[in-house]
Amino acid sequence: MKKEIIYTTHLQLRIKLRDIPYKLPQKICEEAEERYFDSKTNYSVAVDNIYYKGKIREMVVVYQETIDKIEIVTIHPLKIDEKLSKIKNRRWIKK
Repeated sequence: MKKEIIYTTHLQLRIKLRDIPYKLPQKICEEAEERYFDSKTNYSVAVDNIYYKGKIREMVVVYQETIDKIEIVTIHPLKIDEKLSKIKNRRWIKK
């Protein structure tokens, strides 16, 4: 059974403000091979390379998963050293 995907109000605002295609957060959440647990927020993180604003960028989707649903909290492009810093500092732990 496929889990229900829920977009939070915050995510919907970020989609509008960042001019992100509406289906992109769901696509990243479902298809990203790179996944982490955020030890500070207790959320899950999916990272994927996406064509965005004229170039390929790493994009992050932050979500919370339960037995029957996935609630996507936010989406944003990663800054150059942000991922490495969070992994190094053990904030993001590989799933």
